[in-house]
Amino acid sequence: MSAPSPASATVPAPAAAVGERVLCAMSGGVDSSVTAALLKDQGYQVVGAMMRFWPDDKRTDTFDSCCSPDAAYEARRVAEQVGVPFYLLDYREQFQRHIVGPFIDEYSKGRTPNPCVNCNTKVKFDELVKKAKMLGCRYVATGHYVKRVENAQGDVEFHRGDDPRKDQTYFLWGTPRDALPYILFPVGELEKPRVREIAAERGLLTAQKPESQNICFVPGKVQDFVAEHIPQAQGFIREISTGEVVGEHLGTQFYTLGQKKGLGLYQSHRVRHVVHLAPDTNTVWVGDYDDCLWTGLKAQSPNYLIDLTELPKELEVQVRYRTAPVKARVIRADESGFELAFQDPQFAVAPGQSAVLYAGPRLLGGGLIEDHVPTLPEPKAPPKKRPAVLLS
Repeated sequence: MSAPSPASATVPAPAAAVGERVLCAMSGGVDSSVTAALLKDQGYQVVGAMMRFWPDDKRTDTFDSCCSPDAAYEARRVAEQVGVPFYLLDYREQFQRHIVGPFIDEYSKGRTPNPCVNCNTKVKFDELVKKAKMLGCRYVATGHYVKRVENAQGDVEFHRGDDPRKDQTYFLWGTPRDALPYILFPVGELEKPRVREIAAERGLLTAQKPESQNICFVPGKVQDFVAEHIPQAQGFIREISTGEVVGEHLGTQFYTLGQKKGLGLYQSHRVRHVVHLAPDTNTVWVGDYDDCLWTGLKAQSPNYLIDLTELPKELEVQVRYRTAPVKARVIRADESGFELAFQDPQFAVAPGQSAVLYAGPRLLGGGLIEDHVPTLPEPKAPPKKRPAVLLS
């Protein structure tokens, strides 16, 4: 059996959408390249655009695989191959304000941010949607692996992509609800290998381009980047059950909840996990595995993609991108945030990360996980350093 043609590789555009202008966000990768090609096949008037994030003094090893100067050149070449106009849009100031600044600030507070969520929420599906309207485009399209579904009432819903290994709904919970009808995901019903096949069939130069895995603006390790922006401050590592000092550290920003390696404890043979970070007292608290188990969570800065009255009492929540969703019960949900109780305790839920809500494959919204402050013992005085003994 022959492979389906690129034009039939996804659901055709609605008849009413044929001829509509759509701003296609192109990153220089294969997913957005195929997105532009499929949109043109479906009869849209496609305008390709890339958001420039990198500064004039771009550091080595930053923005090299995603949204880089080289990627901009490749995106422009793909636009020529597909036969659509291409624009490079300057979003350097917005990226610094919405993404890089908050990223550093969150680490200084002992939290673990997810810059990709912020980028999609504050820049791609806020700033870019506004830009699309200015350019006379009805829609914005991206290469996210997300399904756009119209329900029986004609409302647009976001559902998990058909490729479970690539589903990216986790990053889109902050999308403004009123923007949903104007966002398209042409590759959401495809699996990644098929996307590459379509690109190869068309001879697109990005067909075999590898995927970006790292945070685009961070060169090397996150810890090294954080160290450049947040001063080191020596403090104590304390045992959560006793308050005793069991080690020393150079800053709470270098630790994450659940971490057990690289703690540098006095008694290195004992397995300990980071249980709580307290930047206000410059203390890292450690304990047993069970001390890291959360029975529920609270989230702030919520965004709901349905009416609160429709939010089910029993749903699924995903607390990390690479983990499976778990069942939870809604204790409270309002405009200030929500509180959930897990069906089964979860290990090391990290403040600053996203709690993303689902009903089956449907994305319901999400929020930022609040700090879970355990009951802390009275801190004990650190052990006195013994003078060195000279051996004759």
